[in-house]
Amino acid sequence: MASIKHTYSSHIKQKSQKNTRQTKANMAVSMRDLDPAFQGAGQKTGLEIWRIENSRPVLVPKSSHGKFFMGDAYIILKTAALKNGSLRHDIHYWLGKDTTQDDAGTAAVITVELDAALGGRAVQYREVQGNETEKFLSYFKPCIIPQKGGTASGSRHANISERDRVMRLFVCRGKHVVHVKEVPFARSSLNHDDIFILDTKSKIFQFNGSNTSIQERAKALEVVQFIKETYHDGKCGVAAVEDGKLMADADAGEFWGFFGGFAPLPRKAASSDDNGKIDDVLSTKLFRVSKGQMVPLGGENLTREMLETNKCYLLDCGSEIFVWMGRDTSLEARKSASAAAEELLREPGRPKANVIRIIEGFETAVFKSKFDRWPQAADLAVSEEGRGKVAALLRRQGLNVKGLLKATPIKEELQPFIDCTGNLQVWRVNGEEKSLLSANDQFKFYQGDCYIFQYTYSGEEKDEYIIGTWFGKRSTEEERNAAISLAYKMVESVKFQATQARLYDGKEPIQFFVIFQTFIVYKGGLSSGYKSFISENAPKDETYLENGLALFRIQGTGPENMQAIQVDAVASSLNSSYCYILHNGNAVFTWTGSLTTTVDQELAERMLDLIKPNMQSKVQREGSETEQFWYLLGGKSEYPGQKLVREPETDPHLFSCSFCKGKLKVNEIFNFTQDDLMTEDVFILDCHSYVCVWVGQQVHSESRSQALSIGEKFVENDVLMENFSRETPIYVINEGCEPPFFTRFFTWNPAKFAMHGNSFQRKLAIVKNGVTPTLDKPKRRTQTTSHSGRSSVPDNAQGRSSRSMSFSPDRVRVRGRSPAFNALAANFEKTDRNLSTPPPVVRKLHPRSLSPDPSKIQPPPKSAAIAALSSSFEKPPPQNLIPRVVKVSPTSKQTSVDANNKTKLESNNNSNGKDSLAIMSKRLEALSIQEDVKEGVPEDEEGLTLYPYLRLITTSNDPAPDIDVTKRETYLSSSEFRDKFRMTKEAFAKLPKWKQNRLKMALLLF
Repeated sequence: MASIKHTYSSHIKQKSQKNTRQTKANMAVSMRDLDPAFQGAGQKTGLEIWRIENSRPVLVPKSSHGKFFMGDAYIILKTAALKNGSLRHDIHYWLGKDTTQDDAGTAAVITVELDAALGGRAVQYREVQGNETEKFLSYFKPCIIPQKGGTASGSRHANISERDRVMRLFVCRGKHVVHVKEVPFARSSLNHDDIFILDTKSKIFQFNGSNTSIQERAKALEVVQFIKETYHDGKCGVAAVEDGKLMADADAGEFWGFFGGFAPLPRKAASSDDNGKIDDVLSTKLFRVSKGQMVPLGGENLTREMLETNKCYLLDCGSEIFVWMGRDTSLEARKSASAAAEELLREPGRPKANVIRIIEGFETAVFKSKFDRWPQAADLAVSEEGRGKVAALLRRQGLNVKGLLKATPIKEELQPFIDCTGNLQVWRVNGEEKSLLSANDQFKFYQGDCYIFQYTYSGEEKDEYIIGTWFGKRSTEEERNAAISLAYKMVESVKFQATQARLYDGKEPIQFFVIFQTFIVYKGGLSSGYKSFISENAPKDETYLENGLALFRIQGTGPENMQAIQVDAVASSLNSSYCYILHNGNAVFTWTGSLTTTVDQELAERMLDLIKPNMQSKVQREGSETEQFWYLLGGKSEYPGQKLVREPETDPHLFSCSFCKGKLKVNEIFNFTQDDLMTEDVFILDCHSYVCVWVGQQVHSESRSQALSIGEKFVENDVLMENFSRETPIYVINEGCEPPFFTRFFTWNPAKFAMHGNSFQRKLAIVKNGVTPTLDKPKRRTQTTSHSGRSSVPDNAQGRSSRSMSFSPDRVRVRGRSPAFNALAANFEKTDRNLSTPPPVVRKLHPRSLSPDPSKIQPPPKSAAIAALSSSFEKPPPQNLIPRVVKVSPTSKQTSVDANNKTKLESNNNSNGKDSLAIMSKRLEALSIQEDVKEGVPEDEEGLTLYPYLRLITTSNDPAPDIDVTKRETYLSSSEFRDKFRMTKEAFAKLPKWKQNRLKMALLLF
C-alpha cells in the first residue's frame, strides 16, 4: 500500500517543539507536553470528559456528562480500581457526525499522548456517532441523545426543556444497550424492524415494530423513562403502540393521528444504516505499520509471535480495527499507526468500524481471541519506570500523584455471603440411586464417591434452597452423571425455586465449607460404582480404614469453617503452613508446621477428636520430629513451605448468552445493573472463583434444562482467557431465588422480580406508574418439605438439633453445631486430653447488598424459637452437655461471656427435658441488651453522632451505642473517613454497593 498521508500534520506542527523520548522499558512522556487541562487526570475512579475547543481540551463539568453535540469531539477517560489495587484506564474519543477534521485529528493525537502520560497501559477506543461501542454507551445508561450544533457553530449546551417544545422522533436499536438516533418526523421513517419513540408535548409514545423482540422493547422503555425525567420533569403520559394492532386502542389512534391517520407500513428489506452494528463481512487481516506504510502479513494462522515489541500493527476484523502498539515503540510511531487506521476507514466501500488501540501487555480478551495461539506467559509485565517518572514530575509541580501509582491491594478475609444457620441434608450416590446419610456421617465424604446436598436457609422473604452435587476426585463418570440428574429432579420438584450447584473435590467455594462447618474428606469410596471400578482397575481396595495408615491436612479459618483432607501418607505431603494428623492403628501424631498459627493448632485439636477420638496424640513440631513419625511416612524428604492459596477474587463480568446445538455465544454487558437481567434470557456472572448462570422465569424449558451445560461450556471456552479450571464451581440461579453471594454484586431490589409478565410489561408498569415496585412481604413458612416428603428439618431420630432459622446482622445466633459438634461434645465427655480447647465461635452473617434495617426486623415469637430448640432436649443425654460460649453482640456492654468460664446446662436423667428448655429460654432472653446513650459526644454536619474508628469496628471492646450497624462508616468524622477509606464520603457513596461492602469488610465495619 502506498505511503499514508499524515492526516494530522497541522496539529503535529503545532507540537513540533515538544520533545518525546523512548526508554528501553517504557515510553516516558513529560506531563509538560500535555495540555494543563489533563493535569491530575486518571487519579481517581470515575469518568472525566473533555471537549475539544480551538484545538485544546476543555474539561466538561459533571453536570453535563452524557450531553454531546454533533459538531464536537470529546475525550472520555474511565478510571476503575481493580481488585489488585491498581488502576485501569479506558480512553475513548467521540466524534460527532458534524465534527471538523481538525477537531477529530486533535482528539486522536491527544488520546495517544494522554495514554502515554498515564503509564502507557490504557485501551483506547475511537467512537463515532451512531456506531459507538457498547462499553462506551454503558457509561451513560440508558442512552445518549446527541444534540445539534457544536463549538464551531457557536452552540453551547442548552436546556431543551426551556425551549419551545417540538415533536421529535427517535429510532432505538439494541437489546442490552440502546443506540438512539433522531430521525425525520415522517411516516416514511417508521418500519417493522425497529422501535420508535415519539416525544410530544404532553405524551411519549413507544412504537414497537412487529419484528422487534421483547428485550428490545423493554430496553427502549428505559429511553422513554430518560426522556420523561429529562425533558418533562417526570410529568407526562406514556403509551405503548404495537405495530399493526389497532383494536380500537385510543393511544394507537392518537399516535397515528400525528401522522395523518393510520396506513399500513410497507414491507422492505432491513437496511444497514449508520446506527446499526455491522457483521464481520471482511476477513481478518494483519498489517505491520512501518514508516507510514502498511505491510500485509496475512489473515490466517495468526500467532502471538508475529507481533514484535518495537513495531505497531493493524488487525482488521471488519467491524473492528485493532491497533497494537509494542512496548518499545515511540510516540510518533503510535500516532502514525493511529493515522493508518483512520486512512483504512476511508477506503471506498469500507463499512464503518470501531478502532481500538491496545498497548503490548494489556491486550483485551477479544483481541487475543483473534489469534490461534496466545500463550499465558506472553503477557508482559510493563515496567513502572515510566509511571514513576510521570509521578515525579507531578510532585515537582505540587500535584497529588497518589492515583498514578499502584495502590496497595485491600486484604480481605474471604466472606461466604450466606446465612450459615440453616438446615443441611446429604445423600451419597449409589449407581442410579441416592441414599440419605445420617447426621453423624453427613460431613464425611470419600474421594471415590459423589454426593448431593440440600441446604435450606432463611432468606429475606422466604426459605431458600441450595441443591448441589459434590464430585470426589476418583468418582466415576457414571455416578457423576447420575448425581447431576438426581439433583436436577430435586430442583424441578420445588418448581425451580432453588439454586443448583456443581462442585468438585478440592475446588469447593467458601459457601460450601461454612454450611457444613466441619468437613472431612477420606480416600477411597463406599459407593457401589467406586467399588466396582476398584475391583476392575486396582489390585486392592483403597477405601479408608480407620485403623490403617492415614495422613490428614487440617485447614480452615475457625470452628465454623474447618476441614480435614486425607493426603498421601508420605513426607512430601507435608507443608510448613499447615497442621497434620497422622495415625496408624493405635499410634496417633499431630504435626505442627513452623508457619502455623494458634488457630491452626486449635483446629487440629478439634479435628483429632473426630478422626481418632479417645486417643492421646504425640505432638510433633517441625524440626523436632521423632524417628517413629518419619518411619511411618517412609522416611524424610523435601516438602513445600508455602500455603495453598485460593485464587483471588476479581471484578465480576456479566454476559448474556445463547446456546444452540452445543455452541455458546456470549456478549459482555458492561457496567451492569439488575435491570440488565431480563426474564426471557440466560445470563452468566463470571466471578472468576465461581460462575453463576442466571435463568429467567420465562426462559424456555429446554434452555432451562441446559443451564448447567451452559456454565460448563463457558468455563471450557474461557471467554476472558482467565485460565479457568474445568472444575470451577458453577451455580445455576433461578430468577426470584438469588442467593446473597450473587446479589452482592448488584444494588438489589427483589420486588422487581416479584412482578408478573415479561420484561416489557414489567418495565411499562414501572414507567407508567413512575415508582419502583415494593415487595409485599408474604407470611413466612414455619416449615418446609423436601422433595422426598421429609421435613427439611431432620427429626430427632437423626440426632441433630435444629439450627436457628431467623437471623439479622446484629442479632446473636444460637446454632446447633451440626453432627460434628455433637460428636465433639461426646468425645470431650470421655477424655480429659483436650479440655482446654475453646468452644466454637459464631461469626457474623454478611447479608445481601440491600439489607433491611436491623431495627425493623421482627424476631420470631419466643415460643417458636423455643420450639425450634426443643428437639435437642427431648431426650437429654445422661451426662452434661459440652459447655459452649455464646458470643454476645458488641452492643452489649453489661453482659459478657468469659471464654475461659464454661457454662453448664444442668440435666437430670429422670427429667423430661423441661428444665433444660427453661434454661435455654432464659439464655435466649439474655441476648438482647442495650446500652444507654452517652452525652457530650460530637456530631457531624448531618446531625449524626461521631465516634472514633476503634469504637465502630465489629471487634471493638468499647462499642458505640445505638448505631445503625449496617452503616457504621457514617459515624466516622470526615478526616478519619478519608484516612481509613482513602477517599471522601461523597466518593464512597458513588461506588457500587458490592464495592462499598468490600471496603467496609476490610476495615471491620461490615
